[in-house]
Amino acid sequence: MARRVLLALLLAVPSSLRPAPAAAQTAEAWQAPTLSITRYDEDWSDLADAAKRAHHWTGPFKYMPLGDDAWLSTGIEVRLRNENNRNALWGGAQAPDDSFLWVRALPYADLHAGPVRLFAQPIVAYAAGVAPAPGPVDRTGIDLLQGFAEVGTGPVTLRAGRQMLSLGTERLVGTRYGPNVPLAFDGVRAIVTHGPAQLSLLAVKPVVSGPGNFDDRTSPTKALWGAYATVPGLDLYYLGYRNRDARFGGASGQERRHTIGARLHGARADWHWNVEGVYQFGNFAGRPIAAWTLGSEVGRAVPLGHLSPDVTVRFNVVSGDRNPRDNHLGTFNALFPKGKYFGELSPVGPTNIVSLNPRISAPLGQGWSASIAAMAYWRYTAGDGVYDIPGNLIRAPGTSRARFIGKEAEATLAWQTTAELELSGSLSVFTPGTFIRETGPAHTITMIGFESNFRF
Repeated sequence: MARRVLLALLLAVPSSLRPAPAAAQTAEAWQAPTLSITRYDEDWSDLADAAKRAHHWTGPFKYMPLGDDAWLSTGIEVRLRNENNRNALWGGAQAPDDSFLWVRALPYADLHAGPVRLFAQPIVAYAAGVAPAPGPVDRTGIDLLQGFAEVGTGPVTLRAGRQMLSLGTERLVGTRYGPNVPLAFDGVRAIVTHGPAQLSLLAVKPVVSGPGNFDDRTSPTKALWGAYATVPGLDLYYLGYRNRDARFGGASGQERRHTIGARLHGARADWHWNVEGVYQFGNFAGRPIAAWTLGSEVGRAVPLGHLSPDVTVRFNVVSGDRNPRDNHLGTFNALFPKGKYFGELSPVGPTNIVSLNPRISAPLGQGWSASIAAMAYWRYTAGDGVYDIPGNLIRAPGTSRARFIGKEAEATLAWQTTAELELSGSLSVFTPGTFIRETGPAHTITMIGFESNFRF
C-alpha cells in the first residue's frame, strides 16, 4: 500500500543528500534566505518591509509584526517517504524484505521580542509497514521536537531548552534528518560571535523518542559537552561524551570519551575541498581509549555547457579495535552522526571502516537534478567487526581475516517542482564482499526510495 501511494506522487533525489532548496526568488531586490533543516537559523527580519512581504505568498507567514520590535515567523515541513528494501543487512535482518511509509509534519513558530526569542517546533511522525516493528527513528507520535528560549546580548547569544544541533558536516553531531524522527538535545548553548568567527559552547543530553504521544524524554545515560569554533575555512573543536551504558565487543560499562578535531574546508575557482581529522581518548569500563578518523573530500565543477557536473571523491579512514582481548579500545565512536551517512542506503556506519566514494552530480534544468555514486568499503582492522550508523555491532569479526565488506552503487533523481515542493527518488544496490560472505548471510541489498517534501 505504501508503495502505491508514493509511486503516484513522486520520482527524484532525497533532500537529505543536497542543500535545502531556496525559497521563492523574484526579479526584484529581495531574495528569501535558504531554508534550513534546523529552521531556527533562518533570518526573516528583512521582511519588516511590507513591500518585500508581498513578493511571495509565504511572506505574510514568515514575518507577522506584533508591535514595537516584536514579530512572529511560522512555517512547516510535510514529508512522505517510501522505502522498499530487499535483503536488508545482506539477508540477516529480522525482516530482510521490507516496504514502509514514513509520514511526518514539522510546523514551527519563531517569536522575536527585542533581545528575547522563543522557538517551538512540534513533530508529528508516524510509520506504516515497518517490520518487524517501528523503532525510535520511525515514529514518535505527537511530541515536541524543539522548544527553547534565547537571549541575545550583543555578540553573545544564550539558549536553553530542546534544540537540534548541526556541527560542521555532521560527522559527529548532526540532526539525523534523513530518518523519520530527527534527533534533538536538551540543555544549554552559548554562541559567541566576533566578525566572521564564532564559538559555540554546549552542555546537552540527547532526547530519547518514545512510540506514543508526548513521551519523549531526556536520556538518563548519555551526555555531551564541548566547544566548537569556526573561522573562514577552519573549524576547531573539543567534544566530551559520557555513556553510562556503553557496549563494545561484547563488553559493557561506562564510557567517557574526549574528542578533538580540526576541519579544513573551502573553495577556489572550480575546486572545493573538505578535510577533517579527529582523535579520541578516554576510557571504557576501565580500558583506555585511543581512536581516530581522517576524512577527505575533493571536488571540481566541470563546465560542460548547461550541465556543469560536479565531480567529487571522498575517502575516509575510521579506526577499529585491533585486539579485543588487550586492555585498550581502538573503536571510534561517531557519537551522534547524520542519519544517512554514506548515502540513502547506509547499512554500515563510520566505525572500523575504510571507504572510497566517487560521486557525480549535475543540475539538468527546469528544476531537475541527478547524481550517480559508487562506494567501496573495507574493515580498517581485521580484529573488529562491522557497525551500523548508531554504533551497534551488526557483523562480528568471527574468524575471518578478510577486510573487504562490499561495494555499492546509487543513482538519484530530483525535481524541484516549485519553491516549496520537491519530489525525489533513489536506487541503491550493495553487493557483499569477502568478509560478509565469510561471516553470515551474504545476499545483495537493494533499496528503492521515493520522497515528497513540502516546506516553507
